[in-house]
Amino acid sequence: MDLIDDPRPGENAHDYTVSEISGAVKKVLEGEFGRIRVRGEVGRVFRARSGHLYFDLKDDRNVLASVAWKGQIARLTAAPEEGMEVVAMGRLTTFGSQSKYQLTVDDLRPAGVGALMAMLEKRKKALEAEGLFDPARKRPLPYLPEVIGVVTSPGGAVIRDILHRLRDRFPRKVLVWPVAVQGAACAPEVARAIAGFNRLSPGGAVPRPDLIIVARGGGSIEDLWGFNEEIVARAAAESAIPLISAVGHETDTTLIDYVADRRAPTPTAAAEMAVPVRLELMAWLDGQGARMSGAVGRGVAQRRQRLGDLSRGLPRPEGLTAQARQRLDWAADRLPRALTAGVERRQARLATLAVTLRPGALARRIADHRRAVDRTAQRLLPALARAVSRRHDMLDRAAARLVPRNLARRAAQGQERLNDRGRSLDRAMAARLERLEQRLAAQGRLLTSLGYEATLHRGYAVVRADGAVAMDKSAAEGARSLEIQFRDGRLTLGAPPRRKSASPPKGQGELF
Repeated sequence: MDLIDDPRPGENAHDYTVSEISGAVKKVLEGEFGRIRVRGEVGRVFRARSGHLYFDLKDDRNVLASVAWKGQIARLTAAPEEGMEVVAMGRLTTFGSQSKYQLTVDDLRPAGVGALMAMLEKRKKALEAEGLFDPARKRPLPYLPEVIGVVTSPGGAVIRDILHRLRDRFPRKVLVWPVAVQGAACAPEVARAIAGFNRLSPGGAVPRPDLIIVARGGGSIEDLWGFNEEIVARAAAESAIPLISAVGHETDTTLIDYVADRRAPTPTAAAEMAVPVRLELMAWLDGQGARMSGAVGRGVAQRRQRLGDLSRGLPRPEGLTAQARQRLDWAADRLPRALTAGVERRQARLATLAVTLRPGALARRIADHRRAVDRTAQRLLPALARAVSRRHDMLDRAAARLVPRNLARRAAQGQERLNDRGRSLDRAMAARLERLEQRLAAQGRLLTSLGYEATLHRGYAVVRADGAVAMDKSAAEGARSLEIQFRDGRLTLGAPPRRKSASPPKGQGELF
């Protein structure tokens, strides 16, 4: 007897596809957990080129893969950093392509104040190692800034305290850049405000501040966390405008306090650092003016006394000029005799020279010059003849090169180019005229559509009183004649009857 083996258990079970198994696992996992909170330490952090953020949550034994999509990263309370203890909120799901489960995170917060302080200390050491806290890079504040830029919330008490203190001490122009002072939007808005003030052009429509104050009232470390972000600290470090940090109360310390050029314990103290007291400055100026006036008076008195002392040691003016007067008298006594002797010497020399000036000698000199001129003329005529001959030869050679055929060919080429230019000009003028005609036609159509005649075809009429358009009832009542223009013509009426009452009877109207 043949033995028939029984089929093995499961032979008739349904064959699942891999996608069916993956979808079933995903459905069970998402339905079982839903939205959950997970506490752990951030491990590996990776930002993809697509903008999505991948990181691990781990404890001492296990690791949970996590992802924050690009659109969710901006809404995270804190950005994940390796070694940071956090509480992540999101939905547990699966990633079938790699047969693993993961947490899709839509909110991430540090797990307590201790974690925040540890992360803050880590950032502080990193920025300090880069030299951002170096006192040598801090700039002095302007003594009296013309424009002060304030980065704060426009609706809080901070801006009112700053404006009130500036008004009491020394009124200045204030530019307020409104920002969120807590929450996820705080850090990017504060960084953009600092960079925006620095990008303003000096002398532009919006004046560039000479000093920036970043201010916020007190609060918990979570409330002030936006001013501990790295982008805020770097924006403050890169600012070319001196910056005062006035975040929180005196006991509150944030990263921007270390990077700023000056730290103020309160926003009111920042306003006091920004400007001096006007009354104190005026009193100081008055004191300096009094000191200057006294110093000038004492200097003039001392120099007057010194001049008097020196003048007593000088000789008398008569003694200084006595010898000069004596020499002048001696020279005046000798001058007539010297003039007479000089004239006599010049008369004797003139008589000596007159002896040589005879008519015969002059005639001989003239004859010598005439002979020299004749010799020069005799040499000049042959030279001129040779030059004229050379010029004739050059002219003959140039005339030989000027063949009429070449000139005719060049003239024909020039005429052809001129014709081409004329045809191009005609085409361009025709195209321009066509464009202008089209534009004129379009303007005419627009004028027709916008004119009041088009309105008359929709049932309206124009009323003219004494030739002018009547804009109201009083203009029509006072006119001698009325003219009504309809779409198909005009109707002229006589003067309307004047009514004793200013308004028509109830239920009746007037027709013009």
